[in-house]
Amino acid sequence: MRYVIIGSGAVGGSIGGRLHESGRSVVLVARGAHFEALRDNGLRLKVPTGTLTLDVPVAARPEDVELREDDVLVLAVKTQDGVAALDAWAAQPVAGGGTAGERLPLVCAQNGVENERLALRRFREVYGVCVILPCTHLNPGEVVAPCGPYTGALVIGRYGTGSDGTARRIADDLEKSRFLAPVVADVMRWKYGKLLANLANVVEAVCGSASDATAQDLVARAQAEGAAALDAAGIAYASEAEITELRSGTVDPQPIAGERTRGSSWQSLARGAGSIETDYLNGEIVLLGREHGVPTPVNAALQHAARESVGRGREPGSLTAEELSRRIAATRTGNSAPTTA
Repeated sequence: MRYVIIGSGAVGGSIGGRLHESGRSVVLVARGAHFEALRDNGLRLKVPTGTLTLDVPVAARPEDVELREDDVLVLAVKTQDGVAALDAWAAQPVAGGGTAGERLPLVCAQNGVENERLALRRFREVYGVCVILPCTHLNPGEVVAPCGPYTGALVIGRYGTGSDGTARRIADDLEKSRFLAPVVADVMRWKYGKLLANLANVVEAVCGSASDATAQDLVARAQAEGAAALDAAGIAYASEAEITELRSGTVDPQPIAGERTRGSSWQSLARGAGSIETDYLNGEIVLLGREHGVPTPVNAALQHAARESVGRGREPGSLTAEELSRRIAATRTGNSAPTTA
């Protein structure tokens, strides 16, 4: 199988780089300065054992890749960029006839729980991945993946119908590429569990850190709202203990000189990406709360703060946790967003 990595930033670059290193056939898809750096100098993948320079084939557009019958598409863009990517790739022709949407498996290696639904409207075979992969992409051509002995845990399963042979073949390639890759029949249960953990991302992004007591309180309150909304909706989710047990002793951060791993939302603000995935993380909880009558004022305020930070071009740390707490306290009971000057 050949892996076409659509979105070769932190997660996509880590997965694609490790697959290439292990001898698998890989194409990285990137754009702008990141594409140019990958094309000209290869992928610089910083891992605990040193920096790997990997000469991975790279493309800038779907039209630049001649798709084959044995290709696996790995979608690793942020959810807000997902529809455009899915539309473009689903329509691409495959050697031997037909389109990618009709003939090729698509793997959603993304945070959030909306990606698989979006993909299944366009692709016949969709696989979900619960991504437990601390990694950072801030500079063109470079990805930092600081964990060991496994680079990450990628829990994989077919979306809607459990595991199958394709999922097991992909998992086997990942296992041979320094990933822990259990195949499960309930991958979305794992992704909903990871969703609760990702509710902390925006606190780190807008406050610069989620480590002080006030920030930790915000995270705890956001996650409590999240659990209440999922329970009200009857949605099963993996517990924090299950996720911790999966990665304990296998996916452990290790020091890399001069590097500090940050969450994906923090990285979006730091790079000035112009968008952030909070609408599909905290916003998912707000949506469920509105559907099932569960108040989610903390997540609504965090969602609003993320939009504000992007809209005003702010860097990480532009608001304090105390300011966010005051905004939440001033919000009406329910899910309305706070008003700011």
